[in-house]
Amino acid sequence: MIRFFDIAFSLFGLCLLSPFFAIISILIKIDSAGPVFYRQLRVGKGGIDFYLFKFRSMFVESEKKGLLTVGARDTRITPFGYFIRKYKLDELPQLYNVLVGEMSLVGPRPELRKYVDLYSFEEREVLSIRPGITDNASILFKNENELLGKVKNSEEYYIKTIMPEKIKLNMLYIKDQSIYQYFRIIFKTIF
Repeated sequence: MIRFFDIAFSLFGLCLLSPFFAIISILIKIDSAGPVFYRQLRVGKGGIDFYLFKFRSMFVESEKKGLLTVGARDTRITPFGYFIRKYKLDELPQLYNVLVGEMSLVGPRPELRKYVDLYSFEEREVLSIRPGITDNASILFKNENELLGKVKNSEEYYIKTIMPEKIKLNMLYIKDQSIYQYFRIIFKTIF
């Protein structure tokens, strides 16, 4: 049943938002050189890699300087990128990932392989369902970039503090996965 809602909402969203996507695309091209979309390899259901799509919000080749976005004003983020990140508009192309079945609207946020390789056997249970555009961890850690900007070693803090908390929240969702939880998280994300 969740897959039905994923297909219906992602198809509706892509059609409805296509003029908005065109405007964002033009503004990205005006703002900085490079492609409109950013693809990054992430780990999906069953540990299978897939390309996650986003609107590009950083200067080209910024990931060579680090994979985590750190602080409210990471210098790798383009001027327009700050705006689309603030309102999470950079995430909208993931509706395509939902439509083709690589993701769900709700589920654990897909991680980079580098971090999934650190999961314990028990933590790998988060790979038993489709990753999502939003989840309880995304809502709780909506200011993750700012948290990482306040610590000396952001990657260590992410791995030892934030990632375990996210995994705990995702495990709770997996145990209580339902249509009610699906819609509750969607509405919580919107508001």
